[in-house]
Amino acid sequence: MPQAPTIRPLTLAEIETLVDWAAGEGWNPGLADAAAFHAADSGGFLGAFMDGEMVAGISAVAYGETFGFIGLYICRPDRRGRGHGKAVWDAGMARLAGRTIGLDGVPAQQANYRSMGFVPAYRTIRYSGRFAPAAASSGAVRPVTSDFVEAVAAFDGGFFPAPRRAFLKQWLRPPHVALVAMGQDGIAGYGVARPCREGFKIGPLFARDGGTAEVLLSALAGVCGGPVHIDVPETAGSFPAFLAAAGLSPGFETARMYRGAAPAIDLGGIFGITTLELG
Repeated sequence: MPQAPTIRPLTLAEIETLVDWAAGEGWNPGLADAAAFHAADSGGFLGAFMDGEMVAGISAVAYGETFGFIGLYICRPDRRGRGHGKAVWDAGMARLAGRTIGLDGVPAQQANYRSMGFVPAYRTIRYSGRFAPAAASSGAVRPVTSDFVEAVAAFDGGFFPAPRRAFLKQWLRPPHVALVAMGQDGIAGYGVARPCREGFKIGPLFARDGGTAEVLLSALAGVCGGPVHIDVPETAGSFPAFLAAAGLSPGFETARMYRGAAPAIDLGGIFGITTLELG
C-alpha cells in the first residue's frame, strides 16, 4: 500500500514556495503575496510532505466564524497521479468544515466541484492589457494611509463575506498601491494594484457605483504604468464595456462557487475580486 503523505500547516517560507509553484502554473501571482496571505490566516495553508519534501499544497483560509476559501491547490508536477493532491484537498476541506466555503473554479474543473457540493454563483472574466484612461482622475481619490485602514476595512465588509482586517493591513501596504475614493458620506470605493510576475493585478475594486469604479481604476492604472489584469464578475453591469473601450481584452474565465449558503454581499459593487487564491 502506498505511503500516505504527512499533512501539516506551512511556514511563511513554504507559502513562498507554493506561490512560486503558482507562478510555474502560469497563474502570475503577486510579488508580495505570501506575507499578506499568511497574515489572513497563518494556519490556513496546508502542505502534503513525502520524505520531508512538499509535494502538494492548498490554501484553506478561515475568515471569521462562518466563511472560508479554498485556493492555491497545486500538486508538484513530478508527483501527480499518486493521491497527494487529494490528500491535501481533503485536509483543507476538513479544516473549513461547517462553514460556507468559496472557490474560483476554471471551466474544466467546475463539474468536479459541483460533484462535491459547490454551486456556481457568477462567472468572472479576466480583462488584461495596457489601460488607456477613459475617465479623468479626481481629487476625491487619495492614497490609503494608515489612518484610513480601519475605515477601508469597514467599507470592505459590505462586499466580502467576513471581516479580514489582518489581511487588509498587509494588502493595503507597499509595494501594493491602494487608493480610496471619497464621497459626500465617506468612502465611496477603494481599489488595490499589486505588482505581479507580469504587470499588475487590480483587486479588490469595490465601489458604490460604476462611475466611482471607473475613476479608481483609471487612477490605479495610471500609477501602475504597465499591463494590468482585473477579474471582473459578470454582475458588474456596464463595467466590461468601459474596460473594452480603455483597451483591455477579455480572457481567462472562472466561476465563483460556494458550498453552503451563498453570502449576502453587495455583488453590484464588486468590480474586481481581490484574488482567485483567497477570495
